[in-house]
Amino acid sequence: MSESTTNDPTSGEASARDQGEPDGQKWLSGIVSVIGLWIAVSPTMYETAASITWNNTLVGGAIFLLAGYNFYRIVAGHPTSTGVLSLVTLLALWTVVAPFAFEGQFAMADLGVASEGLVWSNVVSGLIAAGLAAYIAYAAGSDVQTGTPAETR
Repeated sequence: MSESTTNDPTSGEASARDQGEPDGQKWLSGIVSVIGLWIAVSPTMYETAASITWNNTLVGGAIFLLAGYNFYRIVAGHPTSTGVLSLVTLLALWTVVAPFAFEGQFAMADLGVASEGLVWSNVVSGLIAAGLAAYIAYAAGSDVQTGTPAETR
């Protein structure tokens, strides 16, 4: 992390400003957290089977908590956790695949798992959350402008 020194006009003292984690990463983590919350509550908006309801509630809740944790880390001055956001990416990708995986399980019983609206909600929300989380993890692990690993900065 690089630091720059700026003068505080009110006190005349020099203060160090941490430039390691841009505000963009913080707000993108917040957006991913809100998407996780939507994934968790979206089954209440559509007719669904119990399996996809529980899946969305648990996976969406995990995305909400993990992305919220990363938001908190950045606000508290700690670096972004690439491991946490990598897990969020995997969970978001599971959200995309889950309706189709559960559909195969219930095809023999001729039961629908989720309405078409929930399937599209999962696909769109999961892809957006996965893309944003993967970008944040990438940006935290390397210098996005030069592409060099963080350890060599």
